[in-house]
Amino acid sequence: MSGEGFMNGSDRAAGRSIARRFPGSLQLKNLRGYGLAILCVAAALGAALLLRHSNFRDIAVSLFLFAVATTSWNAGRGPAVLAVLLSQICFDYFFLPPIYSLNIDKSDIPSFVIFASFASLVSWFSAKRRRVERDLLGARDELKTVNQELARRSAALEASNKELEAFAYSISHDLRAPLRHMAGFAELLRKSGEASLNEKSRRYLAMILEAANRMGALIDDLLAFSRLSRAEAHYAPVDLEQVVQEAMTEIRQDLNERRIAWKIDSLPQWYGDRSMLRLAMVNLISNAVKFTRTRPDAEIEIGCRERQGDRVVLFVRDNGVGFDMKYAHKLFGVFQRLHPQEAFEGTGIGLATVQRIIHRHGGQVWAESKIEGGATFYFSLSKMGSN
Repeated sequence: MSGEGFMNGSDRAAGRSIARRFPGSLQLKNLRGYGLAILCVAAALGAALLLRHSNFRDIAVSLFLFAVATTSWNAGRGPAVLAVLLSQICFDYFFLPPIYSLNIDKSDIPSFVIFASFASLVSWFSAKRRRVERDLLGARDELKTVNQELARRSAALEASNKELEAFAYSISHDLRAPLRHMAGFAELLRKSGEASLNEKSRRYLAMILEAANRMGALIDDLLAFSRLSRAEAHYAPVDLEQVVQEAMTEIRQDLNERRIAWKIDSLPQWYGDRSMLRLAMVNLISNAVKFTRTRPDAEIEIGCRERQGDRVVLFVRDNGVGFDMKYAHKLFGVFQRLHPQEAFEGTGIGLATVQRIIHRHGGQVWAESKIEGGATFYFSLSKMGSN
């Protein structure tokens, strides 16, 4: 018995497939294998006879075992079986008394059984090692294929990034110029012809200017969103409580004397890109401020829900108009809005920006809400994602 007897079904199926496709080459390989078996046994026999004449005794078994192992390693099961049989015959004929005879006494049978067992064991180990080597070569080929696929995808991603940069350049230059002209001439028309324009014409001009301003804001947000994915992150220790205070200072400038009850819980020190985290907090808090506009007594809470080792979960909660949870999957998409533009302004990019920032910090962002029941936006940060 040899190690090739332990081949699995897929190996045998692959062998049969090769045999069907290349019968001539497989037959030649088998003939070479059996020839190798004969050559190895002959070499072992010659060496054993030579060493016996040089007074080196009891070495024949080791040489025949080496011949069997060599055959099994290089040629497989069938040639290995032939090597075992030839080795037993040569050993009986040349080394077991009476020599030069194939007579086998009952007392010699245990020796043959032991030899066959050792030969099978050596052949099995040899085949095992050969299979491991074959698997390693296969794994190396698979790894090479994976590396090639990664290189291809990396090249495609680089090309996509270049296209995105070209698109951003086109937006910032090719679209801004006609937009500025449209807004500028509309403003000049309103100033120069205001006396001769009726109420309806003045309202049309106001709508044109408002649309131009909204388009300008949309372009600015879109450019900022595209730059975010290409911006290099600078990770360092961050005081999240201070980041929130800075974000609130920026937002309070546009509150217009609104009454808002703020509740800021204790927030931990963390690790991340300070400017990106500040931008995420500005967007989330601005979102809460906007959607509590209809509340006479608005309430906004910012706190930490969970902290475990390398992960922290923060939240921004408000008592605003909320939204229907069946549309929650649209929250973080670019240009996705759950409320009409007439009711609540916005470009639909703020929450997409928050999601991209949180993902770059190894975290997730999600929301819980109900209609007219406020909303809570959660986001996690991971130190592992910042390393």
